[in-house]
Amino acid sequence: MTQSAPLLLTGAAGALGQYLRQHLAKRPGGLRSSDIRDPGAPHAGEEIVVGDLGDAAFVDRMVRGTSAIVHLGAIATEDAIDKIWHANFHGTFHVFDAARRLGVKRVVFASSNHAIGFHRTREKLDSNTPVRPDTMYGVSKAFGESLGSLMADKFGLEVACLRIGSALPEPRDPRHLSTWLSYPDLLRLVEACLAAPKLHYTVVYGVSNNRRNRWDNSKSGIDYRPQDDAERFAAKLLPEGDRRPPDDPNVMYHGGPYIPLGLGERPKA
Repeated sequence: MTQSAPLLLTGAAGALGQYLRQHLAKRPGGLRSSDIRDPGAPHAGEEIVVGDLGDAAFVDRMVRGTSAIVHLGAIATEDAIDKIWHANFHGTFHVFDAARRLGVKRVVFASSNHAIGFHRTREKLDSNTPVRPDTMYGVSKAFGESLGSLMADKFGLEVACLRIGSALPEPRDPRHLSTWLSYPDLLRLVEACLAAPKLHYTVVYGVSNNRRNRWDNSKSGIDYRPQDDAERFAAKLLPEGDRRPPDDPNVMYHGGPYIPLGLGERPKA
């Protein structure tokens, strides 16, 4: 597809999608935004399509004629396994399969730090770190990474998998001093993946330029230059210093609070 064709964004009604829409709609060719629920009035240069990623025919219609895909659409936390299976397994397969059949070369896939959640925090992780999911949600993201690898190797797609940390307007708890991804840095990351002149398959950690960052992007091949640092929130989140016990999952594991969850158990708000 030419650059005059629209970029496709799935998951456009979610918090991250809503932030990205307003910026990605300004790209040459504009933006096609999709979700299972209406994300709201379109921005200039944006087309809205509403439908279910579990519906392969809808996904084909959504993907056809686009230049690249930013695939955020998913159940975005641990949840009932049937819901995750429908959206994160079936839906992600439909998106990748439509891309390879309809000639859309580049897919930026929103994976998660929960695909590597059972690695210990004493390990510095990089783009070559194998998956160790902490939940069925994490398994679904590990599946998406493996599917992206298959599609790159077998069919020549260009795939970047974003192991997103804690994408929030600002950090909310001490763990986020390591894992925070600011919204502006999320946009920088997505744009870097779309702009990369050479891409086969890679994994990139979605994390800001945090002083306490435990993830290394030097092997990703993506020219991502985050600018924000969670450290400015440290005094607010740790007013007496870090007194968390060493056996706290937030301290021991990259997956933090997802580690003790049962299968299908939603995390507490």
